[in-house]
Amino acid sequence: MFAKLISWIAEAFQAAPAPLTYMRLGPAERLKDANPLMIQFFTWDCLHPSLSWWKHFEAEIPRLAELGVTQVWLPPPNKAAEPKGRGYDAYDLWDLGEFDQKGTIKTRWGTREELLQACKVAKEHGIDILIDAVLNHKLGADHVETFQAVPVQAENRLKTAGPAREIQGWTAFDYPGRGDKYSEMRWSREHFTGVDWDHKTKTKAIYRITAPGHRGWSKNVDSELGNYDFLLGIDIDHRHAAVKEDLISWGKWILETTGANGFRLDAIKHIDRKFMLHWIQETRRRSEMKDMFVVSEYWSGNLKLIMPYIRAFKGETAFFDVPLHMNFNQASRERTRYDLRRILQNTIVGTKPDDAVTFVDNHDTVEGQSLESWVGDNFKIQAYAIILLRGHGYPCLFYGDLYPNKEGYNENTARNIYLLIEARKNFAFGPTEDYLAEKNCIGFVRKGNATHQGCAVILSNRDEGSSTYVHELRMNVGIQNAGMTFKSHMTQHGRVEIDAAGWGAFSCFANNVQVWSKLEEDESA
Repeated sequence: MFAKLISWIAEAFQAAPAPLTYMRLGPAERLKDANPLMIQFFTWDCLHPSLSWWKHFEAEIPRLAELGVTQVWLPPPNKAAEPKGRGYDAYDLWDLGEFDQKGTIKTRWGTREELLQACKVAKEHGIDILIDAVLNHKLGADHVETFQAVPVQAENRLKTAGPAREIQGWTAFDYPGRGDKYSEMRWSREHFTGVDWDHKTKTKAIYRITAPGHRGWSKNVDSELGNYDFLLGIDIDHRHAAVKEDLISWGKWILETTGANGFRLDAIKHIDRKFMLHWIQETRRRSEMKDMFVVSEYWSGNLKLIMPYIRAFKGETAFFDVPLHMNFNQASRERTRYDLRRILQNTIVGTKPDDAVTFVDNHDTVEGQSLESWVGDNFKIQAYAIILLRGHGYPCLFYGDLYPNKEGYNENTARNIYLLIEARKNFAFGPTEDYLAEKNCIGFVRKGNATHQGCAVILSNRDEGSSTYVHELRMNVGIQNAGMTFKSHMTQHGRVEIDAAGWGAFSCFANNVQVWSKLEEDESA
């Protein structure tokens, strides 16, 4: 008995594993001597003019592999409530563009066959696929049901906004096109906690279902707005046994069907976290993928709100570093007024670097979207230099920053991001040493390793006189580089001589980024 007690105490106080130290970041053979790299391969409004999205992705796979991409986060592959729905309006998770449902066979992104072919080609090129799992809600029900519900206040879902009443909610999912293939689950009002539309009175509001058998909102969700169980549409009750089994079965099935190696989890602050932890653990167990990659979206710029979630998930998932993104956004808005020396303060990567998936922008941050917080072109290169070239966190590129589109693309910015990706592939290795020189100019050095030389990086956010002003920062690149010459990577000119102690005076134009790497012997002629 005493031995069991000691074992229980030891287990209770054992530190959770750091996700990025054990989860798969790409095929092992590609990561033997290389940096992992993720890309989000879509924007909110993206469509290809002549190809399906899956065919477009397939065509880009060789180029992505050459850039050093090891994981691709694809948009939700499931059938949406609308023919052009992105998949976040989830109708049927089991329909990947195979059945005639919701007015279409294919999804916005293409057919099931095109998806599976693209996944096959990605695997052949050493790229892992990540599935965007939308498990919080459903939309596009096949018919309404009548039941009791109570309206709640939008700003505090724990407070009612009127008496209980009989409403008609779109809560019945029959899947007439798919039938029982893959799953026999038929969703009805018993599987949901709330809806946002009463079809009886044609009224839009948040209704908590109070019919017999319902237990109200989950308590294991974020406390924003009193209780943030309800986000949109028809809110899933993750405490229901049939719901749990269907979603866990889907997790194993989608990995086996596509050959994917992990998930991006949508909107986890709204999902019962006990279920979500169980879902990750059980999907790992059933799929026999102990190193299955998982990254979660908890959207908040407040690190203090995210940390309890990081602890609650016990190292089973990494988290997108939203606080870092918000720092980037603030820096782009404040321009010269922003102190670069605090860019990593109150971020996940600054606090728990092996839990952080870093990013600059995504489909939700674009101007006009619900989470608009776009990082302007005046700071986008600096932001990418931080996530791509420092030795902490796991960076995620954004399709919208790299491929021509109407949602914020800048050709010159994209050109420079590609140069930074190249620098990550070739130089960003070894320990990171920071040089927080001044408010508007900071630098860092990657010391290199046995097979890669390392680099020196400077970034500036100085606006005044930006066309002519040049920063100069002394940094040490290591005694092993004594007497060597470093060249500029972002431009075609510039040389720095390294002294006998490993120091060099590195420069950077104002409001810009410069990367310095060792001049090879065959380049010095």
